Amino acid sequence: MFENALTMRNVSAGTKITYKTLVSAGLIALAVVLPQLVHLALGQPGGVKWLPMYLPVLIGGCLLGAKWGLAVGALSPLVSFLITSAMGNPMPMSARLPFMMAELTVFALVSGLFSKKISESGLWAFPAVISAQIAGRAVFLGLIALTQSMTQFTVPMIWGQIKTGFIGLAVQAVVVPVIIIGLRALLIKEKSND
Repeated sequence: MFENALTMRNVSAGTKITYKTLVSAGLIALAVVLPQLVHLALGQPGGVKWLPMYLPVLIGGCLLGAKWGLAVGALSPLVSFLITSAMGNPMPMSARLPFMMAELTVFALVSGLFSKKISESGLWAFPAVISAQIAGRAVFLGLIALTQSMTQFTVPMIWGQIKTGFIGLAVQAVVVPVIIIGLRALLIKEKSND
């Protein structure tokens, strides 16, 4: 969607990369800060329930497309882990990090595949987000099933966390598309004013 908006404005390739890098960095920063705020306000259970890191990643996929969104998805948990480890309280935990990186990469990749459709109609953000959530959670659960003999995680444990996070997923299935529809309207409005 963002790519199309930049193309309509005849933005050069180098400037597009700059803009997309800045938006990606902002979304990754939000993916680090938002979980800290939720954990501060609601504790660790709040993070499992509301899934705050997922919100900027889903926005990144819908807005930036599959390639750039993929980078946001993969880097968000990694950057969060590195920053919070330096502060003495790693989030996510190191044992969960590879699983979250895979899950959020799928979230961003799948939602990013809808980006061109979203630029045609913002309503495509709804199936984009829901498809991404289903695929990402399935990948997480599948990876746990494949590796549970080697990790501290089990399928029932992760399934319990997935069920706890249904409320966060449901809220994001509405909030993210509304944000994307608003951003799309803003980008189109700005173009019509040019």
